[in-house]
This record gives sequence, structure tokens and C-alpha cells, in this order.
Amino acid sequence: MKKNLFFLSLFLFGFVSSQHKFLEIPKISDDDLKSTKSAKYPDAPAEVLFRSIHFRIDYDGFLYKDVVDRVKIYNKDNAADYLDFKISQYEDNRGSRETLSNLKAYTYNWENGKKVEAKVERNEKYKSKEDKNYIVTKFAFPNVKDGSIVEYSYLLYTPFIGSTPRVMIEDEIPVRYVEYVFDSPKPIGYNINYKGDLLPTFREMEEKKIYGGDYQLYRFGYENVPPYKEEKYVLNSDNYKTGIKSELNSIMRGTELKSYALTWKDISKRLYDHDDFGSELKKQNLVKDLLPAEIKEMPSKTDKARAILKYVQKNYTWNKEDEVVTDKGIRNLLSTKIGNTAEINLLLIMLLRSADIDANPIVLATVKKGMLTGYLPSLAQLNFVLASYIEDNKFVLLDATSKQSDLNMISPRALNYYGYYMTKDDAKQINILFPEVSKTLLTVNATMNPDGTFEGNFSDRDTKLYAMMVNERFTEDQEKFAKSYKDDYKFAISNLKHGVQDNNDFETSFDFNADTFTDVLGNKLVFNPLLFLYSQKHNFDQEEKRKAPLEFYSASDRIKKVTVTIPDNYTFENVPKSKKFRTEDNALQYIYLVTQEGNKLTIETTVMIDDAVFPVEYYPAFKQIFDNITKMEAQVVTAVKK
Repeated sequence: MKKNLFFLSLFLFGFVSSQHKFLEIPKISDDDLKSTKSAKYPDAPAEVLFRSIHFRIDYDGFLYKDVVDRVKIYNKDNAADYLDFKISQYEDNRGSRETLSNLKAYTYNWENGKKVEAKVERNEKYKSKEDKNYIVTKFAFPNVKDGSIVEYSYLLYTPFIGSTPRVMIEDEIPVRYVEYVFDSPKPIGYNINYKGDLLPTFREMEEKKIYGGDYQLYRFGYENVPPYKEEKYVLNSDNYKTGIKSELNSIMRGTELKSYALTWKDISKRLYDHDDFGSELKKQNLVKDLLPAEIKEMPSKTDKARAILKYVQKNYTWNKEDEVVTDKGIRNLLSTKIGNTAEINLLLIMLLRSADIDANPIVLATVKKGMLTGYLPSLAQLNFVLASYIEDNKFVLLDATSKQSDLNMISPRALNYYGYYMTKDDAKQINILFPEVSKTLLTVNATMNPDGTFEGNFSDRDTKLYAMMVNERFTEDQEKFAKSYKDDYKFAISNLKHGVQDNNDFETSFDFNADTFTDVLGNKLVFNPLLFLYSQKHNFDQEEKRKAPLEFYSASDRIKKVTVTIPDNYTFENVPKSKKFRTEDNALQYIYLVTQEGNKLTIETTVMIDDAVFPVEYYPAFKQIFDNITKMEAQVVTAVKK
């Protein structure tokens, strides 16, 4: 990684007075109902008019979450994310659960000169059990048109007060007003974790007597928040949006102060004491006779570890649930052969230990869950477990949830910067990045006919981590995967094949014929020697200032190799020359290599990116290099009849 990336936790303090009043819900105005587009962002499909997220802790130690959300819909076809909702309620299966109440949802329209409302009725709200820990209530707004305003509100009551969900201030649509309100009794102390660039328009932080007691108030209001524009090459944009989260740090009971400010070492102890983590790891007797003798007898630790990984991959299957603790336990996994992330990889740890490899877990958060907040340790952040051991003073990472993984090549959903290596007595932060180079090799062998048409074959081969990622897409929906090739290439293709190769590369291949690659000018045939691998545009085209780092999952080489054979009675003219260019530190390099043998011309281009992550300062260099690549690859050649 080119540069360590840190988020600023801004612990706001002090007293700031304001005439602004929080928790006041404005009336829906006729002007808002009549409007057909956002005044400041006329292309926006929708706009948040008012959003309030209010957390309140009572003196009995329970948390109330009050939500009011009002959105103006300008183009309903492009605002689907704001028309269907689901609200999750958590239960820990130990008698504690969240309770949803006062759920109200309305659609408002301006019809015949007046406001008309349509209510989501009780029988239009659906509850479903998503998994053992979550009940989800779903609903859709009725009678939505271009110009509608949709609004919902609810109260969520929860006994889980260790932390609040992160509230995102920025949205993909403009936000006229959003407020985050957190009110806590003075005896219960919280850290306010503020992440992002936006500063509140209004804020109120003071001690105040409300709700019949002494409270500490943290209230932040934002006006006219511009839409957050998604950037290319970002794994999870939420990591870079402004957001606020509260974390419990202490409770005063009488004269006794109990601290909940944890270290990662505390988290390690909690996990090893947990019935569904540490207690499961103690059940070594379940696996003592599981491994074949030939695996245990391998002399090389590396060979042994790889064989154990392959054994688990072959015999057990991930159920697509990421958890840091087990669900039904190791015994059930051994019986059913199916389990969640924790069950699969804790079993892997136990099998490594049974073969005298001192393995321990690494815990982390998936890319989808968001980057760990390392300075505020909590179990709630974690949802993934890896197996690991140390060899030659280096950590070796193993993940059996993917059938294609290898040593130090873990599922891309877990490549989330860093995690914590947990022993019974300690916790150590380690980098979770793929250490090798993944390659994409695009190969075309084509023959040009005298009439300027082409025929040939094409292969698209990925290696290492990229092969794993492509295979996951292929396995998830084979028809959709095949269709993507047919949609991308607007010429006749046949004999389309996909699959994992013997060396674990993934390859797609097809035959083709096309009549659109050549311009015929008398006895001259003009064409781009890269054929359909030439692109007039590139993805580093952002004009606005870059906010997020460049994230690629893996360092990479992308190689295009096109060999064109023209008829014997033709000769090449205007053949491009080989060239290469690079950044000063060689982080990004490009080679354009031309080779000619008689009536056969080969163009081979290579883009080398030497790391998985680059800080934002590199973006102009990427843009400049790829501008030059596009110009270089736009060159054409001429085939002239002798």
C-alpha cells in the first residue's frame, strides 16, 4: 500500500450555543409538492427535504431511536432506493431484542390544487425472519409519481446500547436538511466518533435538564448537503462519506465508575471467553482424527497448511453468511458440511492445530461492512474470521470460505486494509492486503480477409485474485456472466466457453467474425491493430477533486496481445512504433510493443500497477498516463494491396 490511510475521529467538545431548534418537524409546503426539480441540482432524481435521526438513552439504560425521513421524488424511475424500505430489528437469542413501533409511511401528491395523501396500511407492511438474529419489516410507498413526496417515521426501542449505527450525513441525492441528535444521561458516557469532511451548520453540545433528568446533548444539523458523487475504483464509498457514530465508554453507578473503553486486547479476551468462539476452539477432540495421515506427516509446514486448506475447501461449504462467531457450531458443521464464515475458518484453525501448526484467528470487518475504526475497539464492528500462523516472522493468511483461495490469497470481500491477530493474551493489528500481482491477459489471433472482414479467436484469462473474483461472478449467475460478453462485443461470436483452468486461472474464450473493424479506401484497408480491444475512453475521467483513494484489490498487470495476419498479397504501411512511459516512481508503467514478421503484425500492450491501494494524490498521474495510453492505442495501420 502506497500510504497508510487513517480516518480522523473528531471528538467534538465544548459548548456551542445556537438559535436553531432541533427535533422540529416542518410542515410539507405547497411549493415543495408542486416543484418538479431541485432548485440547486436540477438533474437529481430525488432530494431529501428533512431527515432526523434521534437517539435517546433513558436512565434505565435503554436506547430509543426516533427516525423521520421525508424525500421529494422528481424521477421515480431513477429513485428506486427511496421508494422501498426495510427496517431491521436485532435479537440476540438470549432474551434481548429490539422492538419496532409507531411505523407510519405516507405518499403525498399535489392533485387538483390540493395535497392528497396515501397511507401505507398495516396489511402492506411485511415482516420476515432474515436469519437467526434479524427480523425485517418491509414496505413500499403507494401511488408514487414524479413529483410525489414520501415520508416515513418510526421508533426503535433497544436494550443494546454499546454503540449506535453510523448515521451517514451525505447521500447520493441532495439533502436540504439532516440532523443527528444524541441525548445521554450524564452517568452514561459516550464517545462521539465523527468521520468525514463536512462540518455541521448547527451544533449544540451542552449539559441540560430534559426528560426529567440531567443529560449530555450532542446535536448536529446540516443544511444544503450536496449529493455524494460515487467515484470509480472505490471498494466502499461509505468509508469516505461524512458520518457520526456513538460508542459507550463508561457508566457511573453511585460513586462507582465502570469503564467500557476497550482495547483490542479486551476484545480478544471477550472472544476467547465467548461460547460461540473461544469455547468452540477448545473442542479439539472433535477434529483429532479428521485429517488423513498423509497430510499430518508432510514435512513442510507450507505444504501441510496448503493441504489442510484444500481439505476444508473440498469437504465443507460456506453458507454465504459472514459472522465473527459461530451460528450452529463446529459439531453441526462436521455433520452438515455447511457453515458460516466463523464455523468454516475456526474449523480450519482447529485442523491446523491438530497438525502441530500454531494457528490463531484474525478478526476483521468485510469491505461491505466498512473499514474498522481501530481507535474504538468493539465486537460490533467485526463480522469475519481468518485462520493464520506465523512462518519466518511473517503472517500467513488462510480462508476456506472460497474454493479457489490459497495461502495469503483470501476472499476479496475480506480485503479490508487490516484486521487483528488474536491470541488468548494479546491482539496485534496486521495488514490485510493481497501481496502478489494479479494478471489479466487478453489475447486475439485474427486473420483479415481481402474484403476487410476479420475472423479469429479471443481469450480472456485472469490469474490469482482476479481469477477468484471472476469465478465468483461466474458461479453466482452463469447466464448473466455469458450475456455480459455478448453485450460487450457487438459482432458475431461463437463457441463461447468459460471455466477454471488446471492452474486455477479463469478463462473465457470465443471465436468471432466481424465486418466493422476496417475502413476500405480504394486498395487500402485501414484499421486499428488492437481491433475490438481498443477503447476510445478510460475510467480515470473524473473532473471533480478526488475524495477517496484508488482501491484495486490487487496490484495488477493488464496485457493485451493482438496478432493480425493479412493476405499474402498485402503489405503493411504506417506501422506504429514501440513506446513506453511511466510515473517517476514506476508505480504505474505502460508498454506498447510492436513486432512485425512479413504479413503478420503483433501489438502487445501492458499496463502495470504496482500496488493495490494509492492515495488520492496519485489520481492526476493516473489520469495523465491513461490519457496518453488512449492516444497511443488510437493509432491505425494500413494494409495495402501489392
